[in-house]
Amino acid sequence: MSLRDSDLISIQEARELAARAAEAQRKFVKFSQEQVNAVVDACAQAATDAGEQLARTAVEETGYGNVPDKIIKNRLGSVDVHRAIRGMRTVGILREDKEKGILEVATPVGVVAAIIPSTNPTSTAIYKTLISLKARNAIVLSPHPTATRCICQAASVMSRAALRAGAPEGLIGCMEHTTLQGTQELMRHRDVGVILATGGTG
Repeated sequence: MSLRDSDLISIQEARELAARAAEAQRKFVKFSQEQVNAVVDACAQAATDAGEQLARTAVEETGYGNVPDKIIKNRLGSVDVHRAIRGMRTVGILREDKEKGILEVATPVGVVAAIIPSTNPTSTAIYKTLISLKARNAIVLSPHPTATRCICQAASVMSRAALRAGAPEGLIGCMEHTTLQGTQELMRHRDVGVILATGGTG
C-alpha cells in the first residue's frame, strides 16, 4: 500500500529520518575530537564551495532576497561560524577544578531537530548543521515548505562531505515532504534531544 496523504508521508519521513539520525549519532559520539573536527571541516568547506549555487537556488525557489546578499549570508554561516567554533573542545573533559571536585565533560544531546525558515534558508541550514555536528549531535532539518529544495540541497552538500570525511550515514537528514504535522512529529520524536527553531508559523 502506498501513502497518498501528504501529512502521513511527512510524519513517516520524520520518524525515519530521526531514527536514522539517532543510529548515526550513537556511532558519531565515539569519534575523537580530531575526527569530529575533520567532519565539521569538510562540511564547512563543502558549504563554502557551494555557497553561490545555494544562494541562486534559494532566490529562485523562494523569491526572497537577492543572490549577492545570499552569498554573503551563506559565507557567514559557513566560513565565519566555522572559524568561531573550530578551536572549541567538544569531546571529553573540558575543565577540571580539583579544589572543588568539579569535572566538566562534553556531552551531546543526540538528535537536533532544526526548523529552517524560507527567509534565510541555506545560511541557517549551514550554520545549524555545523554547530550540531561540532557538538557530536546528528541533525534533521525541517524546511519551510516554500524552501525545501534549496535547504535539502544544502543538507545534501554537507552530508556527502561528511560521509567522505568518515561520518556515519544518516548523520545529516532533511525532510523533503514537509507539513506542519510532519514537523510536529519530528519535534516530539523520542530520539530528538533539542529543537533549534528559526522563523515563525508562516
